[in-house]
Amino acid sequence: MEKKKYKVIGKGIIRQDALDKALGIAKYVDDLKFGPNLMYGKLVRSKYPHARIKGIDVEKAKKLKGVRAVVIGKDFPNFIGLYLQDRTLFATGKVRYVGEAIAGVVAETEEIAEEAVELVKVAYEELPAIFDPIEALAPDAPILHENLGKYACASFIFPQPGTNLANHFKIRKGDADKAFKKADFVMEEEYRLPQIQHNPIETHASVALYESSGKVTMWTTSQSPFAQRNLLAKTFNIPHKDLRVIVPCLGGGFGSKSGVSMEACVIPLAMKVPDNPVKLKLTRSEELYTSFVRQALIAKIKMGINKDGKIAALEEKLYFDTGCYAGYGVNIIRATGCSCTGPYEVENVKADVYCCYTNHPMGGPMRGFGMPELHWALEQHIDAMCREHGIDPVKLRLKNGVRENSVLVTGGLMHKNGFLECVRKVAKDIKLNEKSIAPKGKLRGKGIAAAWKAPAMPPNASSGAILKFNEDGTVDLIISGMDLGQGSSNTMAQIAAETLGVSVEKIRPHSPDTSYSPYEWQTVASRLTWSMGNAVKNAALDARKKITALMSEYWKVKETDIDIEDDFVFVKKNKKKRMPVREIVIEGAKMPSGLLKGGPIMGTGMFIPPDVSPLDKETGQGPKAVVHFTTGAQGVEVEVDPETGEVTVLNVSAAYDVGQAINPLQIKGQFEGGILQGLSSALYERLILDKGVPKNASFVDYKIATAADAPKSMTLHTVEVPQEDGPYGARGVGEHTMIPTAPAISNAIFDATGIRIRELPITAEKIRAALREKNRK
Repeated sequence: MEKKKYKVIGKGIIRQDALDKALGIAKYVDDLKFGPNLMYGKLVRSKYPHARIKGIDVEKAKKLKGVRAVVIGKDFPNFIGLYLQDRTLFATGKVRYVGEAIAGVVAETEEIAEEAVELVKVAYEELPAIFDPIEALAPDAPILHENLGKYACASFIFPQPGTNLANHFKIRKGDADKAFKKADFVMEEEYRLPQIQHNPIETHASVALYESSGKVTMWTTSQSPFAQRNLLAKTFNIPHKDLRVIVPCLGGGFGSKSGVSMEACVIPLAMKVPDNPVKLKLTRSEELYTSFVRQALIAKIKMGINKDGKIAALEEKLYFDTGCYAGYGVNIIRATGCSCTGPYEVENVKADVYCCYTNHPMGGPMRGFGMPELHWALEQHIDAMCREHGIDPVKLRLKNGVRENSVLVTGGLMHKNGFLECVRKVAKDIKLNEKSIAPKGKLRGKGIAAAWKAPAMPPNASSGAILKFNEDGTVDLIISGMDLGQGSSNTMAQIAAETLGVSVEKIRPHSPDTSYSPYEWQTVASRLTWSMGNAVKNAALDARKKITALMSEYWKVKETDIDIEDDFVFVKKNKKKRMPVREIVIEGAKMPSGLLKGGPIMGTGMFIPPDVSPLDKETGQGPKAVVHFTTGAQGVEVEVDPETGEVTVLNVSAAYDVGQAINPLQIKGQFEGGILQGLSSALYERLILDKGVPKNASFVDYKIATAADAPKSMTLHTVEVPQEDGPYGARGVGEHTMIPTAPAISNAIFDATGIRIRELPITAEKIRAALREKNRK
């Protein structure tokens, strides 16, 4: 794809309305907006990880003054789930994790609702519980979902009835067993990481209004308003036209606000009090363990390499702890399997990826969608083999790295990409082959890790866009992809402005409202720049063509002789023939005959992923499993205090192939934010569960990285190998910048200390203990 100089694309533009969104959240959910009839919901939650519900007594709660309604599971036994419908809105029959909603109350004030929750009494019979994904697959393990196999699920999900296996994805490429026998070096190891939280600034909150007519309106914190509407409409048997989801703006998500979690509970509460809006909001403690968490993983990796650094064979057994329900988590298994080699071409692969039920909180999508988990194991394993056998870790990555027409693990071919350039850039930046010089009493080391990720989505993940002009020449861009802080609205404004030929300040993106906005599958998978961007570009092209067709008739020239630039439409060879766009986009143009032609200009655009194919159930092979990959790498330098075990990340170099940088300033923000979030997961984060009971469900005890923990310096590179079907060559880079940070830090810590911590987080206590053990030996 030939590169050209663009007016708007490639500029670091931050619009004021994008900044204002951060303020809009608090304003919009202000209770005064919903008037004096607003009611408040609160949920009764299980205190046991696995128990049969023997009885629920709600009479005292109902009699409390100010309580308007109480809902229990049998009132709404409907099932819900994006890819696997395995849970009810409120627990029915039994509970499967600490914090599961058993009942809900509606009251006139939050205080009354909280008091009423304490008056609901539940009788339990405790049941044997499971807290390890491998143990969940044992023949004698208690079965957590007796109806697995009867649940509705997507065609590419394969639950195993009579077990705790919600999905099993297989890859069989070449002959791994034979290749291992011929490999010069073979290493097998296990790596682990725990469940962690997304920790968006804004917790989950929803307001639902159920009207006597049967119509339902929800104001909610959702990354996926259309997916949410579809799930809820089917669950409650409400016509889609009668269920409206409005998302004014969003205070972060990172995947936690995809699909449906707590939002399913607010509609039953609203149904009990028609014509009264009901507000349900999670506390920070509830957010930490009752909304989606990132799935835990036990990864068993076996790799064979030859003396020349060629990866000969790879075998993986990846046990994902999806927790109590797997409605969304089952698809993470498929996404991980499709990418299980990392950004390397490996001829012989045998991989089994398991989605295992346990009595832990509900696993779901989090930034990277299985890729941080996979790369935590794979990139360390590569580093360990290189160090043990004297192989240069950069040369190995360059020798095996994907390039155009590499055969992917699913059998398809890799597109043009800049992965090798990314590796070279970060290795050069951190001078990987030069030993770090540490201050007295400290240790320093360097490490590198690579990453890739595809937009993991089904073939029907489509996007729509509508564009309409106003009298002053401004443009309403109506889209449904959510701006949750990543700046997607800004990016869409740039694409629209570039395509139309108008100033970017003239474009006003709108937040989604399912009654008026065009369809958007979900704001997940780092797909918006590519998918929604194509829809926006197509809408702008549609509007542009209407303008050029009109003005070619007006000036009596060929349509190809007309251009639009800097808010003017003009004849290319005679720029005296020019007119402000604003003068024709509403009332049209007055022809020489005196008649007006044209009218209000609008453009519509749509996009759907092309030629994504199904995969063979037994081998995971198919011509095109995913639309494309974004590749990249990070290099890290750390300093370790051997006395305390404290780790300081000194320098980070990051490089990613973004196709085309639509907005370099926003990409820089994604780099910096992803690196810090990856650092946080590497050194601090873990949801501590004692037999399923959360022990650190507050920011007092659940530590996340802050600005004070940020690397001392960051060198950031955008590599640009255009994506042929991307808008202006762009592809997404939102999630990717978090993926390799943790393994790069771990590899650097090994370089500094000679110890390898294979279970996240890499705490100071673990390092100090390992150093003492090393010194003792």
